[in-house]
Amino acid sequence: MPADRSRAVRTAPTGPQRRWLRRGLDQPGGKLPLFDPQGQRVSANLVRACLAAGWAEPWFDNPLKPDWLVCRLTEAGRRILQEKPRAAKRTSLDLRDARDPVP
Repeated sequence: MPADRSRAVRTAPTGPQRRWLRRGLDQPGGKLPLFDPQGQRVSANLVRACLAAGWAEPWFDNPLKPDWLVCRLTEAGRRILQEKPRAAKRTSLDLRDARDPVP
């Protein structure tokens, strides 16, 4: 039976995951924010992906908002943030000079 590729765990966080995890570095206990810098709630999919990868862990239940998952950074999360992020593949459009007219 073929492997289910949709359940594959990433070995490195995506850009948004890395930014969210990094915000826990300066917080007491590594608490991860529920909201992004613009005041929008952090995506539940992003949180679940970080939990599944072991970079974050549930911390405590929020009695006022039981559907909100309060998380903190794990040691594995701290280690992954110390690694240099992998560069994304560049396309010819990425390499075009910003002064070039758009076709």
